[in-house]
Amino acid sequence: MEQHERKYIEMTESPVEKLVIRMAIPTIISMLISTFYNMADSFFVGKISTAAVGAVGVSFPIMTVIQAIGFFFGHGSGNYISFMLGNRKRKEAEEMAAVGFFAALLFGCLIAIVGLLWLKPLAVGLGSTRTILPYSVQYLGIILIGAPYMTASLVINNHLRFQGNALHAMFGITSGAILNVILDPIFIFGLKMGVRGAATATIVSQLVAFSVLWSQTRYHGNIKLKLSNCKVTCFLVKEILRGGTPSLTRQALTGLSTVILNLYAGIGGDAAIAAMSIVQRIITFAVSTLTGFGQGFQPVCGFNYGAEKYDRVKKAFWFCIKLGTAFLACVAMILIVFAPQFIALFRKDLHVVSIGAFALRMQAMTLPLSAWIVVSNMMMQNIGKVWKASFLAAARQGLFLIIVLAIITPFWGLLGIQIAQPIADLITLSVAIVMQKAELKELDELSSQVISDC
Repeated sequence: MEQHERKYIEMTESPVEKLVIRMAIPTIISMLISTFYNMADSFFVGKISTAAVGAVGVSFPIMTVIQAIGFFFGHGSGNYISFMLGNRKRKEAEEMAAVGFFAALLFGCLIAIVGLLWLKPLAVGLGSTRTILPYSVQYLGIILIGAPYMTASLVINNHLRFQGNALHAMFGITSGAILNVILDPIFIFGLKMGVRGAATATIVSQLVAFSVLWSQTRYHGNIKLKLSNCKVTCFLVKEILRGGTPSLTRQALTGLSTVILNLYAGIGGDAAIAAMSIVQRIITFAVSTLTGFGQGFQPVCGFNYGAEKYDRVKKAFWFCIKLGTAFLACVAMILIVFAPQFIALFRKDLHVVSIGAFALRMQAMTLPLSAWIVVSNMMMQNIGKVWKASFLAAARQGLFLIIVLAIITPFWGLLGIQIAQPIADLITLSVAIVMQKAELKELDELSSQVISDC
């Protein structure tokens, strides 16, 4: 029996609970390590100078664009791949994998070429001051070189996950993250490269991660990426748009809301901006576990939806909701009790700790709600409900947060900023419940139809 046939049997017949956990463990580890690496990267750059930190901050939108392109093509093609594999249509899955990968590689090249040709105007346009500009030009000039394989790495990572091989994807992501943490101090301080060292460490580690991920596509029954399979058709483009638009929307609006949150936080001075930034990092780290768990659910959902085993899709969904909510409730209790200590880990300023501890406790109170929101969003994205998935993806940390900030901050000032996210969470949950109930009802109808046809 071929490996991909064994994978089909595993994904469609193994006990759902054990299968989701097996798929989720590597993705959870990947998410936690990646989030930790981002924190460590900021820590090392912060040792250079204030201007260097500003340069990395100014360059962040470019990193967001690179990630957005990678997620767009990775999720867009990955959803279709898992559906086709569930339908035992491997050839169609191979063609989509090639289109998604090479399209991301092409767009990454375009980002690099355009960025490098207009490097200085780009740095200025992103908000560089006179003192920050030299550093941002140095940093961006190196980061942009890695854009092609950074976007392509994200695509391969998602392809491996959606094929049910999250462990192979984890090897690539974690190898790059760990190497980056090791190389940062060596390049920045040991080789005295300064901000260039931080950027060089990033693209070198990303290249290693890409190489590891590419090697994983050649073995274990994974889909091999061949240029000969890259047959671009209107149908495949539409499928990528269907599956990738929610991720693209989420990335774009999350970035926009972060900028707006920082602008509003300015009313409380530097302490408020620092406090809310720290709170976001802590909450992101907590939610990253849920995100990794949800990513373990996605291939199970895609395979079984494609195989018309709708009862297994529902069973996996409810398992993720129960376990995710229970886990986040435990995390929320810890954050509420030890909020000041968590804030002080990043900054010991009493004013920062005071503002941040209250905001962290408020956000922790609604943290368990994220389980329903995130898993529902991932399920809608997997089963092709592109507009519903896109709206829900943009809601929590994007659309609703921006609206809430605009309404309550003029009246409540700093307090409004501290409680905006919890209010946005409650609104998002109410919308997610209504939307997901309709999808669960449709799964019941599809399941009944399959039974009647047998």
